[in-house]
Amino acid sequence: MARAEELVLPSVAALAPYEPGKPVEEVERELGIKSAVKLASNENPIGPSPKAINAIKQALNGLNRYPDGGSYYLRQRLAAHHGISTNQIFLGDGSCEILNLLAQAFLRPGLNAVVSDHSFVIYRLAVAATGGHLKTVPLKDLTLDLEAMGKAIDEHTRLVFLGNPNNPTGTIYRRATWERFLRDVPPTTVIAADEAYFEFVRDPEYPDSMRYHDGERMLVTLRTFSKIFGLAGLRVGYAVARSDIVAMLNHVRQPFNVSSLAQVAVLAAMDDHDHVRQTLAVNAAGIAYLEREFDRLGVAYAPSQANFLLVDVGDGYAVFERLLKLGVIVRPMNSYGLPRHVRISVGLEEENRRLIEALEQVLERR
Repeated sequence: MARAEELVLPSVAALAPYEPGKPVEEVERELGIKSAVKLASNENPIGPSPKAINAIKQALNGLNRYPDGGSYYLRQRLAAHHGISTNQIFLGDGSCEILNLLAQAFLRPGLNAVVSDHSFVIYRLAVAATGGHLKTVPLKDLTLDLEAMGKAIDEHTRLVFLGNPNNPTGTIYRRATWERFLRDVPPTTVIAADEAYFEFVRDPEYPDSMRYHDGERMLVTLRTFSKIFGLAGLRVGYAVARSDIVAMLNHVRQPFNVSSLAQVAVLAAMDDHDHVRQTLAVNAAGIAYLEREFDRLGVAYAPSQANFLLVDVGDGYAVFERLLKLGVIVRPMNSYGLPRHVRISVGLEEENRRLIEALEQVLERR
């Protein structure tokens, strides 16, 4: 009998699959605990916009109809928001779909993509699925080293993936570094600027890639409604790029890739400025509290500009398991090549406090 791994690309067979966490309810059942706190997936702790919820309720009677396959009204709204043409907007089933489609459109065996190590795992999965070669560049001080990444680009490089802020470190590269990088990237390389967490950034030197679309360079800005808008369960992301790049993405996407409920929810959430302000306030307070407590506990962490912190706890998986038994769920970073670390999402005030109390117990026992 033929084995599946014998019939697929070697790069696919060699991959470690993405490991999702268990549902909170299942964790509670298995461990016999109640009211577990989930701080593992960089989700919005205050929930979705009430306006989005109401929009979904009003749209439920139309679920017998397929969604608008072109996301017409949402593209119109995003184009007006950014002051660009609708043919520069691509809607996806979350940013992950767009990352996969970029690889599918621009890579093949013999071509390569440049990524940083310890960056979003989907970059590697997307490249492997195409048979393209992955060129990995080390981080520098837990931050993307754009100078080294630029030097890694060659005549066969078609994609470079840049997370800013980077997941899982939460760190950013700054404007001067970014602008030097742009000067060195050849015109045949697509720059995928993945800015899923950009709304949370507080540093004034952050380079919003939307300001660098000049109609010439192959720049793709990726944004998501999963994080600050609290719509992770609906899976909606979008890309801004030259119209010819958007056209190529439309060649390879599936029809009806963004659900009707997702489209109406996003349109409503974009009007809920109070929800966004509240989310930013909760995140800023949570980051400040967690940093103070980690300093008190003598625990090292990366300087985050996102809604999570990468924390060095010595043995990430062991600490993850011990926290789990205390009803606190964080993300171990072994699959990201950071076995000493866990990634901790910012929660509500009480959730953050429970984390610190549990972590203090775990560290004392260690």
